[in-house]
Amino acid sequence: MVFSAQIKIPATYYRGGTSKGVFFNLTDLPEAAQVPGVVRDNILLRVLGSPDPYGKQIDGLGNASSSTSKAVILSRSTQAGHDVDYLFGQVSIDKPFVDWSGNCGNLTAAVGAFAIKAGLIDAAKIPQNGHCTVTIWQANIQKTIVAHIPITNGEVQETGDFELDGVTFPAAEVQLEFLDPADDGEDGGSMFPTGNIVDELDVPGVGKFQATMINAGIPTIFVNAEAVGYTGTELQDDINSDAKALAMFETIRAYGAVRMGLINDISEAATRQHTPKVAFIAPAKTYTSSSGKEVKAGDIDLVVRALSMGKLHHAMMGTAAVAIGTAAAIPGTLVNLAAGGGEREAVRFGHPSGTLRVGAQASQENGQWVVKKAIMSRSARIIMDGWVYVPGGVLTA
Repeated sequence: MVFSAQIKIPATYYRGGTSKGVFFNLTDLPEAAQVPGVVRDNILLRVLGSPDPYGKQIDGLGNASSSTSKAVILSRSTQAGHDVDYLFGQVSIDKPFVDWSGNCGNLTAAVGAFAIKAGLIDAAKIPQNGHCTVTIWQANIQKTIVAHIPITNGEVQETGDFELDGVTFPAAEVQLEFLDPADDGEDGGSMFPTGNIVDELDVPGVGKFQATMINAGIPTIFVNAEAVGYTGTELQDDINSDAKALAMFETIRAYGAVRMGLINDISEAATRQHTPKVAFIAPAKTYTSSSGKEVKAGDIDLVVRALSMGKLHHAMMGTAAVAIGTAAAIPGTLVNLAAGGGEREAVRFGHPSGTLRVGAQASQENGQWVVKKAIMSRSARIIMDGWVYVPGGVLTA
């Protein structure tokens, strides 16, 4: 039997925020993978080491968590007023599936830096020292993100003293602006697809409880921790080692997705794993983070725990942070009430690894809530640069 040789593809392995992913320049991919389809998905699955029934991704660059099983494809922007088009793929660990339904806010922190490195940004835009403003078109969700990339001696500066809970070492700060982060018509029709800032969900096996379902940053279902039997201070093992808990949250996610208009039937949730997210919240409480550091109630506005790809996230997804900041800015949402209620333009929340601050300004226009911008800071760093090798058979659809 003749086996195909391996092919090599230029790639860069980045940490962005509290995630890691493999970045590609679109034109570096094999021709058949430069368009959406089976070949592209097969390549990304093989690069990350999926599907892996052992759940370890030993034969790829994935690290067996939703935070580290990600791929990014960048190209010069086709959109007026933008520098780069950013496409994100969430690669399933144990299934032959790449979810293109949403963005990764954490890896967004690395998009501008990679775009500069890959020559996708005009040299005239890059200062000798200061910040390079990169305007990003997020192709998955059709939104604009502005990244401010620190530059020293004409090159991206990655080292620094900015500390991000969930990341061991400090690095240079990257400020991100998510412009008009709420949904404006796709997949539900508005920031609040049901038309309500709080709804009652009736989920078989769980019961009736309140939920705030919002399309901002990423479609997210917020529920009160107490309503589903938790305190909001749980760490990963408390949830991820409990099969019943994971099944409950997945059921909530499926029924919430139907109410949000993202799917027509709960059976479709299995093929839309990346969105929506489920998060449970509670008023500020003192707890010990996963690193052993004490997070004091007086230093935060509320606590939030969120699930990604069926598991409790070790910190917080960047896009979910946008949803948290947006919901917190709108009086009456469950997030706003947990944070103390009233009007606010920023919120600091506690997550399993520590704390994060995100800002958002909300206002009403023609009776509808709108948010023009959400802002937060992350960091990014190249871990490895070169080629990734995959068996040539992946080019056969």
